[in-house]
Amino acid sequence: MAGKKRITKELRDLMSGNDLNRNHFCIEMVNDSTEHIIAKILGPPDTPYQNGVFSIDITIPDKYPFEPPVCKFITKVWHPNISSATGAICLDILKGRWAVSMTLESLIRSLQSFLESPVPNDPQDAVVGNQYRASRQLYDKTAKYWTYWYAMSDDNRKNVDRNEFKDFEEKIDKFVKKTKAPTETALTSLSCSHWNLNDALRSYNIR
Repeated sequence: MAGKKRITKELRDLMSGNDLNRNHFCIEMVNDSTEHIIAKILGPPDTPYQNGVFSIDITIPDKYPFEPPVCKFITKVWHPNISSATGAICLDILKGRWAVSMTLESLIRSLQSFLESPVPNDPQDAVVGNQYRASRQLYDKTAKYWTYWYAMSDDNRKNVDRNEFKDFEEKIDKFVKKTKAPTETALTSLSCSHWNLNDALRSYNIR
């Protein structure tokens, strides 16, 4: 019962100032449930995630706050500690380092900070972690393009110089023409092949 009261209070407090632009995050309740919410966070400035809005599915367990919420990214994101396929998150406070004193707000803010502080040596997504360690420049550009593709509004996309991604988009077009695959499949295959077109085509054809 105490846990239920705490959840209700936390959600009430969050909803009272629920403004994405002002707080850089907001929440919405799923079917008016106090056990299931969707959080939206703004990508941190001066990172590849800038100007993106990322949705996170948060399920609050019966034993909260003694157990952490279960979280996963709904918006696709290129980050070493977030699965590019499933959105699963590798973050210590969602596992053994969760503390009863933590709140839903502190969790959401931690997830936002997490975007700008990858831990590539302990990746959730090994491919992204390898790319981060091997070529930070390619990682940053790929993450920025994924943000453009999956997390930006049409208005924000207008402010992006598409010439920066010209080589990416040319390879995507070639991949689609050769395989007849959807554009998103081409984007994923090329990203996972570090934008080597021949490697991406080879990996796709042997599936």
